[in-house]
Amino acid sequence: MPTELEAAALELIEELAPFTFSEPVTHTYNPLEYAWTSHSEYLRRYGQGKKRVLFLGMNPGPWGMSQTGIPFGEIPAVRDWVGIETKIDKPANEHPKRPVEGFACQRSEVSGRRLWGLFADHYPNSADFFTDHFVANFCPLVWMAETGRNITPDKLKKSESAPVDIVCRKHLAKIITLLQPEFLIGVGAFAEKQLKVTVKEHLPDNTAIIGKILHPSPASPLANKGWPQVPTQQLIDLGIWNA
Repeated sequence: MPTELEAAALELIEELAPFTFSEPVTHTYNPLEYAWTSHSEYLRRYGQGKKRVLFLGMNPGPWGMSQTGIPFGEIPAVRDWVGIETKIDKPANEHPKRPVEGFACQRSEVSGRRLWGLFADHYPNSADFFTDHFVANFCPLVWMAETGRNITPDKLKKSESAPVDIVCRKHLAKIITLLQPEFLIGVGAFAEKQLKVTVKEHLPDNTAIIGKILHPSPASPLANKGWPQVPTQQLIDLGIWNA
């Protein structure tokens, strides 16, 4: 019997399945499908009960959730700190330059290494972190160009991204309703915006505090210079962590 979050994720898979995308997108992955064993274990182990803080990312990175099925899924962090390692299947239409190797992948997802590293520094025991915190992504889809280049959701054609956003906001509203967090924290500005829009559209009576922390992307000069000091201070300023 699936948990409520698992049931919501299965519904999300079904609702996203019919969508197609045009150039420059040539390949689309949904790790919830081929990495379901890992993702469902994550939801079952850590996504039950009320949480104080929900962290929301944008969508999977090529060497993180694309490989492990876990948001910001840097492999050593997922395996050694989150404590999940499962067999990962292959996407139906695999890009030759973006193979899914699962936990055997040798590439590092810098954003995931930084984010989970921040949490692990504050909570050496992951069980202590997940008692009050949960990490999700707004959208589970990964888009690639013919070259293998990653295409972020904000770079999609509006006519193709808008229906995806509608489905994903509905799913996000279910996550918020189930977890009842006091704080809704976007990892970066894109995720913060989606939290605000989702609450306005679906949960107008919700009183959670919405904020953001710096996105850990290596494309961000501030993250490269100020990680983990900047997000740590942001979490202290928001009243989520103590100094």
